[in-house]
Amino acid sequence: MISRVKLASMIDHSVLRPESTEDDVRKACILGTSLGVAAVVVNPAHIPVVVANLKGSAVKACSVISFPFGLSTTEAKLAETRNVLEQGAEEVDVVMNFSALRSGKEDYVLDEIGKITALAKSGTKKALVKVILETCYLTESEKKQACLLAVKGGADFVKTSTGFGSAGATVEDVRLLRHMVGPNIGVKAAGGIRTLEQALRMVESGANRIGTSSTLSILEGIHQ
Repeated sequence: MISRVKLASMIDHSVLRPESTEDDVRKACILGTSLGVAAVVVNPAHIPVVVANLKGSAVKACSVISFPFGLSTTEAKLAETRNVLEQGAEEVDVVMNFSALRSGKEDYVLDEIGKITALAKSGTKKALVKVILETCYLTESEKKQACLLAVKGGADFVKTSTGFGSAGATVEDVRLLRHMVGPNIGVKAAGGIRTLEQALRMVESGANRIGTSSTLSILEGIHQ
């Protein structure tokens, strides 16, 4: 059995519901630091709150970009990315334009990922880039193509889902993503992961990050 500390270090604690208040975000930061999670993930407007409340801790401030649909223009995604990085975000979870992918515009998708990654790596602090594929809307061949484009574009992680689509992470998708990106690119499973059993199945299938808002209840299942 994986230790509680190890599993916590693989969790991105998410506070992404539109009704979340700044107090909810502050409480998430307190919880995240007490548990030793990898990152606290919020919408761009809440990044200043997260940065202020995680100061001095090892937990990273992470913002979603073009969330949850990924249909902003490349220029808008770049502006949003630049803004959160300037405010102190250390990781960004960018929703891929899966409409463009499904429309056969692979060059557009690759160009966009490449530009966002280049921006994230241009500062003195290199921000981690996770590309959200939203697998529930993709065929198997599209999932494979999305992985290849994310890797070619320089992404650090591929991520299954936003948690706001028609379905979330599945074991099958995590296995496919891990197979496609190999051992040196991260795989983040997110969407619908609420129990310890689900989290462990994702890790066993190849995920090395778990996105969830059910962090405490998941970790309470490990008594070590």
